[in-house]
Amino acid sequence: MRYVVGVDVGGTNLVAGVLSEDGSEIHGVVSEPTMSAQGADAVIGRIVKLAKASIVESGKKVEGAGIGSPGPPNTKTGVVLLTPNLGWTNMPLRDRVSEGLGLPATLDNDANCAIYGEWWRGAARGANYVIGLTLGTGIGGGIVIDGKIYHGASDVAGEFGHVTIDANGRHCKCGNYGCIEAYASGPAIAERAIEGIQSGTDTSLSQYVNGDLSKITAQIVYEAANDGDEWALEIVRETASLLGASVASFVNIFNPEVVVICGGVTQAGDRLFNPLRSEVKRRAFKPAWEVCRIVPGTLPGTAGVYGAAAVFIQKHWGLR
Repeated sequence: MRYVVGVDVGGTNLVAGVLSEDGSEIHGVVSEPTMSAQGADAVIGRIVKLAKASIVESGKKVEGAGIGSPGPPNTKTGVVLLTPNLGWTNMPLRDRVSEGLGLPATLDNDANCAIYGEWWRGAARGANYVIGLTLGTGIGGGIVIDGKIYHGASDVAGEFGHVTIDANGRHCKCGNYGCIEAYASGPAIAERAIEGIQSGTDTSLSQYVNGDLSKITAQIVYEAANDGDEWALEIVRETASLLGASVASFVNIFNPEVVVICGGVTQAGDRLFNPLRSEVKRRAFKPAWEVCRIVPGTLPGTAGVYGAAAVFIQKHWGLR
């Protein structure tokens, strides 16, 4: 059995793990903060160090490295073109990690990797037509057709978070207005909750953070919703409705068998997924939604690691 180290580069954390070529084994999963404020060289050094630690921990002979990174990449040259959260422009990440490890490497977008991981060994396993969203600090996406990531003409396909749902809506970090990311990402959910508190909405949310509203996160909103807080429940319902409207459009365009949704938002459980599915059913064409499952990811924390490794395996050996 051959093995690959997969590395998921996030704006907040780095995660690495060693995968067998058939995906049945994962070993040596390690994580540490990205600490992007220290600069690109420090982050790349930390990526190499973490990957080496994972290899040592796994006890396996590793023959390659797969890397998933934020921002649009050039998958042919291995260059990350732009990552606002990390402050990188035209970063030759693949080659720098490859040189640091002494191993061949591949590079793809982190959201593509997460959805590819879910297709390979997770919630979308066995499907030929898959789309997915990753909901975290931002909203990313991925498209898998017949076992391969669909990249489009310039590696930008699947940027579902920047689909406009309100032309005059909230300002998004991408510079546009009304993107779904500006409403349903983790920070956007927290921001909407805080706006309600500041306008006098009756809610217990501030009690969860001892009155320090800057500490409110999407996870706290989900927790309060599960505890029955009406304002938190309204935020979750509105998020589900907005996501459902977006996903319905994607279902009509791509006609997938599975829509997989990954990230911290899955902590909201049925309070999010039931109204989301209802909204898709209400808006999408019947023949499209009848054959489509909308499911949470089943590889929390490691989907990107699985997918990054799968990109390397698919390119060099072929997935089984």
